[in-house]
Amino acid sequence: MKPRSAAMVYVIMILAFGLFIAASFVGGYEPGRRIGETFGVTMLDMLKLLPCAFVLIALFDVWVKRETVERHFGQGAGIRGYLWGMLLAGMTVGGMYVAFPVAYSLFRKGASLPVVFAYVGFAGVCRIPMTMFEASFMGGLYTAVRLGVAIPLVIVSSVILGRILQRRGYQVTE
Repeated sequence: MKPRSAAMVYVIMILAFGLFIAASFVGGYEPGRRIGETFGVTMLDMLKLLPCAFVLIALFDVWVKRETVERHFGQGAGIRGYLWGMLLAGMTVGGMYVAFPVAYSLFRKGASLPVVFAYVGFAGVCRIPMTMFEASFMGGLYTAVRLGVAIPLVIVSSVILGRILQRRGYQVTE
């Protein structure tokens, strides 16, 4: 699909969604109204969070030296890179909306591809607020088992994926 036609498809989809929500409010279609309300609340939450997160990512990009990232997250970091990735992901606020730009910034600064993949995986399963919330509802044993299974799987899958892509000469483009 050509870029221009792909953009047109996105515009049509957004317009169709907007028309559906508007028609739902006008026509009293309750599921559509709830979808619209949920969408609005989610958009407001993102608009509150993302600007601050992107400012922090920009500051990270400017303040943290490439050598520091290479030493702690690079090829020679070994298991320490995964531990640093887990620690950084655990403190990431904003979920995957923030994790992907941070991962890109880490990669641009010299982090190894497997560690970047691990960071993204850890951001999905090891965030401290999410883990504490889960432990309070599901119990500490459940959370410990989940983390005990998820962490090694994230590391193994990121190493495998990183090696496959490095062998194929994968490059991240701007």
